[in-house]
Amino acid sequence: MADLKGKILAGKILVEPQEAEEKTISGIIIPDSAKEKPQQGTVVMVGAAKKDEPMEIKVGDVVVYGKYSGTELNIDGNDYLLMSQSDVLYIA
Repeated sequence: MADLKGKILAGKILVEPQEAEEKTISGIIIPDSAKEKPQQGTVVMVGAAKKDEPMEIKVGDVVVYGKYSGTELNIDGNDYLLMSQSDVLYIA
């Protein structure tokens, strides 16, 4: 995890997605074109709480989110997702 500069707005989180699986359990290698977009990642930055919604997620939490949640960002060569706290389905 890089030392990120900047500020996240209220109610938003920045997530570093987990890498897509390289091979199946049985050992079959999955080509890049067939890999599924991961739906789980680690929170690296958290914005302040909104007036009507307390921030329940903290840095370091592993979260599960919807397939099309968030906006993809590339910061210093690393891929991240910027999403609302409400896009998170589960905190592991």
